[in-house]
Amino acid sequence: MTLFERMRGDAPAATWLVRLAVAAVFVSEGVQKFVYPAALGVGRFVKIGIPMPAVMAPFVGVVEIGCGLLLALGLLTRLAALPLVIDMLVAIATTKLPILREKGFFAMAHEARTDWAMLLGCLFLLAAGAGPWSIDGKLSGGATRPRER
Repeated sequence: MTLFERMRGDAPAATWLVRLAVAAVFVSEGVQKFVYPAALGVGRFVKIGIPMPAVMAPFVGVVEIGCGLLLALGLLTRLAALPLVIDMLVAIATTKLPILREKGFFAMAHEARTDWAMLLGCLFLLAAGAGPWSIDGKLSGGATRPRER
């Protein structure tokens, strides 16, 4: 099995919808870290206690933009989903767990809805792969692994 066959997996064609939804959010959030640095970039990272915020905010912005674009294209999808899973776990730990402690479950659940959706979308792409309507799918020659019965 080639690298791209592994990357594509045997996900259904409709997987492109998940890739596009997740990619749109990550690319938008990554760009906003540069457009609004005080509110969403370095300033936000200082506020939530991320170490080396002047380095980490642009780094995370580049990861979100770069990996988001890879997801949109369906190129190296599983590889691109992994740093985004880590990104979301850090976001939940640093911004949503304090809300849980201070305001309770429902306040946290309300604030975390996008975070959970992005985390689960990335985990789905990590597990399922890009699907046939992707660059990974095209580079794999359209072959899929036989499904186990």
